[in-house]
Amino acid sequence: MKTRLGILYGGKSPEHKVSLQTAMAVMNAIDKNKFDVIPIYITTEGQWVKGEKLTGEVKDVKQLQLKAEEKAILPVALNQTPVVKEAAAVVEGTKQQEETVIDVIFPLLHGPNGEDGTVQGLLELLNIPYVGNGVLASAVGMDKVVMKNLFAQAGLRQAKYVSFTKSEWKENEEAAYGKVEQELGYPCFVKPANAGSSVGITKCKKREDVKEAFAEAFKYDRKVIIEEAIVGREIEIGVLGNDKPICSVVGEIVPKKEFYDYQAKYEDGDTELIIPANVTEEQYETIKQMAITAFKALDLSGLVRADFFLTEDGVAYINEINTMPGFTPFSMFPLLWKHSGVSYPELIERLVQLAIERHEEKQTITYTFEV
Repeated sequence: MKTRLGILYGGKSPEHKVSLQTAMAVMNAIDKNKFDVIPIYITTEGQWVKGEKLTGEVKDVKQLQLKAEEKAILPVALNQTPVVKEAAAVVEGTKQQEETVIDVIFPLLHGPNGEDGTVQGLLELLNIPYVGNGVLASAVGMDKVVMKNLFAQAGLRQAKYVSFTKSEWKENEEAAYGKVEQELGYPCFVKPANAGSSVGITKCKKREDVKEAFAEAFKYDRKVIIEEAIVGREIEIGVLGNDKPICSVVGEIVPKKEFYDYQAKYEDGDTELIIPANVTEEQYETIKQMAITAFKALDLSGLVRADFFLTEDGVAYINEINTMPGFTPFSMFPLLWKHSGVSYPELIERLVQLAIERHEEKQTITYTFEV
């Protein structure tokens, strides 16, 4: 019997287009002999649209932008509808309508309103198995400030950082710039605390750069993080599993630009990926152990890509983790596993199995209490 897999993609996020690319790749790669693929599209306005079972190849991302008319399963104004009842009826299905039942959801959503625990929370309420990290891990993985606070608690080596909310910045802009200069110096990076794919990131070399960077970053979040610039190679590693995570080989990103920004990741196509990266066995073991420590510290599950800086003298600094990394066949995470002996279709299957295993474990938890 085939597993009915709901592919959730799109989303109300600056990374909407990235999600479409990822969804197209997964839908085309997945073994149709083992899975019935059901597309579920979230528009940029937040409307959910369920498509028919996928029967052929998706040749263009435009095919994935399903029309909302007559097919919408959740309207934009979610606060005006019984969300859980509506979603459960259409997404999960009923015993009388077996053809509508979805066994597992694969949330291929990047950025806010999808990768940050919001959708994961809805799926938890519906008690539907889903691929990837849970509510807490997804939220922490999206918020770079909270993430780095937990890294510090776990004793992981990382760059120095400061953060500000938009109200703190507006209250005293000059004090904010002064703190950046006093505690970090130049160059430094200004980033939205809750965003991915290098959206809204600026490298700053002087105060005027910082002023412009704050304004840019606050377009995408109410909180920003500023990090010191670590001079080193950009090294990434994939982690796969639940309670017993395993690691891939490491890869290196060699951007043609000053840093690996959105254009370099998704538009220019001229960034060099070196897999496996040229590191010593000792360096690999250090990075591997730091990645697993981060995985456990943030209570991650399913998959994560951990990003590091490796300095000229061989010191590794953890930069961040990504709870839903780029997932096309040409993205770093699947390529790392391909070079570790796990093909793209097999990687998808493993992730679905990990989702089912985690869900089954949760079903053993007792949710009632009697004295």
